[in-house]
Amino acid sequence: MDAPRESRSSLHTSCDWERFLETQGDVFFLFARQQTRTEADAKDLTQLVLTEVWQKTGGVIPDRALVFSMLRRRAIDVGRSKDRRLRRELDFFERGESWFVPNFGGRDAVAHVEQALKGLSKDLREVVVLRIWGDLTFPEIAQMTGVNVPTATSRFRYGIDHLRKSEIIAELRP
Repeated sequence: MDAPRESRSSLHTSCDWERFLETQGDVFFLFARQQTRTEADAKDLTQLVLTEVWQKTGGVIPDRALVFSMLRRRAIDVGRSKDRRLRRELDFFERGESWFVPNFGGRDAVAHVEQALKGLSKDLREVVVLRIWGDLTFPEIAQMTGVNVPTATSRFRYGIDHLRKSEIIAELRP
């Protein structure tokens, strides 16, 4: 006997979400990791935002730019909360944890790319990560960051130029 109509549609939505998380989860985590101070905060933030998006959309797959935007806004909130706590406690120290998922590739290459990205300003780094790993278009990036499209495009170009000129990246070239 066939499953009730509601069960089939929720099963279909569940499979769609699983596929969405399998294909986009690491990208969202990478972006959240760039926006937060620790890997644990990035994991919590990614889970919180994806759960919230799932609830708000009723299980419909959201636009990726919406998820990136929510991650960015929530990361700002988390940062402000931590700053208030840090001022009270005065015992926080910055950790040098990796921004990349541990199985990204050869550890030497990961360390070099991470060091090169850290050499970029926050504005340039954000656009480079959103464009390369987030696969967002420049209009999506511009809307999310609150700048116009030519500014987003030039930030990407300047970031890539800086990375190409970087001695750190030059070491990776054959």
